[in-house]
Amino acid sequence: MTVHAGALELLTALGVPAAAVQHGTLAARSPIDGATLGRVHMSTPAGADAAIAAAHAAFVAWRDVPAPRRGELVRLLAEELRAHKAELAALVTLEVGKITSEGLGEVQEMIDICDFAVGLARQLHGLTIASERPGHRMMEQWHPLGVVAVVTAFNFPVAVWSWNAALALVCGNSVLWKPSEKTPLTALAVQALFERARARFGADAPAALSQLLIGHADLGARLADDARVALVSATGSTRMGRAVAPRVAARFGRCLLELGGNNAIVVAPSADLDLAVRGIAFGAWGTAGQRCTTTRRVLAQEGVHDELVARLERARASLRVGDPRADGVLVGPLIDRAAFDAMQRALDTARAQGGQVRGGERVAVGGHGAGHGGDGTDAWYAAPALVTMPAQTEIVCRETFAPILYVLKYRTLAEAIALHNAVPQGLSSAIFTNDLREAEAFVAAGGSDCGIANVNIGTSGAEIGGAFGGEKDTGGGRESGSDAWKNYMRRATNTVNYSRALPLAQGVRFDI
Repeated sequence: MTVHAGALELLTALGVPAAAVQHGTLAARSPIDGATLGRVHMSTPAGADAAIAAAHAAFVAWRDVPAPRRGELVRLLAEELRAHKAELAALVTLEVGKITSEGLGEVQEMIDICDFAVGLARQLHGLTIASERPGHRMMEQWHPLGVVAVVTAFNFPVAVWSWNAALALVCGNSVLWKPSEKTPLTALAVQALFERARARFGADAPAALSQLLIGHADLGARLADDARVALVSATGSTRMGRAVAPRVAARFGRCLLELGGNNAIVVAPSADLDLAVRGIAFGAWGTAGQRCTTTRRVLAQEGVHDELVARLERARASLRVGDPRADGVLVGPLIDRAAFDAMQRALDTARAQGGQVRGGERVAVGGHGAGHGGDGTDAWYAAPALVTMPAQTEIVCRETFAPILYVLKYRTLAEAIALHNAVPQGLSSAIFTNDLREAEAFVAAGGSDCGIANVNIGTSGAEIGGAFGGEKDTGGGRESGSDAWKNYMRRATNTVNYSRALPLAQGVRFDI
């Protein structure tokens, strides 16, 4: 087949040969207009098994390379990303539908985590521990773990891989990447940039140090089941997490899960409403509501509820839905028809449960998505939805990956925190308040139960340096910054006896 001209130009600049996106069985499509961008070859079961074996062999060699030297490879990867930031971001926009600034921001996150990891390569420290035995010293060491499988979702097609891979590589591991089947082109591009960095690095980096496996859920299950894979780091829905975690646990493997959010913002009586509306609108409706950190719920104190809803409706109505490459557009397309249909089912359910729905209808953009059949009906744009609810009903507790914002009232902060925490998801959260006591209560142990708790800033986005993830009920762990590197390593406690004594049980003697 003929590769989409725009995609081919970007892929060529990023080092991906045309043959890699021709005549395959997996179609890569753009949500912007429904166009087929290319056809990618999928990994076979035999190919996946060979890749796992090669990854293990690469790990055995890579773990003996000094950590600061391993950091040099990640530094070179950052250079490649800097040099090709514009092209990779444009490909993210084309394949996922993110607005241009969001695509650029995602690649910048890749660069930032590489910079973080380069410094980390000289800081993989263990502790010296006081021993109860005279003439002995205890210490802990952190050693490379093994093969790390990274399973990523469509909504952050390149950044999540880098959060995992940069740390895994400096920690001495090899990497296998299974991207979403909806975003194979960006994965091919990142792998090509990594191979450029590896070639510049030299022979110390094994050929199979980072590999790409393209396929569907059965491929992810194969990685979860294989004992040669030491860590499975998976990003996606809570449903996916419940499927992956037991499979990995059954073989006593290690999981690192970053799952759904259903993130909430509490708006207190003292809140700066101008600040709150900006944070909520961007967090709820930017990227068409398809971030794991998207704001899904607003809990507004009853004294400010009506004014806040009126302001949010004005903001919602003013947002421009359109081609994500156009200036002034905040809301691009949903990833596919399934996402649009899920949005409509959620809105119907919200109405049935007493909600008042504003927006949410399909929007025609550039001749696409008008719903009349023919060319362009595979592009699915939707107006952002604002839904006021009488209570936190079942649909509010269920995360829908679409631009839907539910707004509820509360009376006291204790009630707000109880509502906030009464959902099964727990990724990001925020409160808008100018009351110091309310702010401190929200971030305290009895406040938000999420991995991220913000004050006077929205739920979306996370800076490199703070560990990301940490859902309350998944045991998923943390990735990216802080001490998340420990997930990619195994800890050993060593005891050194520098005395002439060897303590034995009282009264025990033997000849030597």
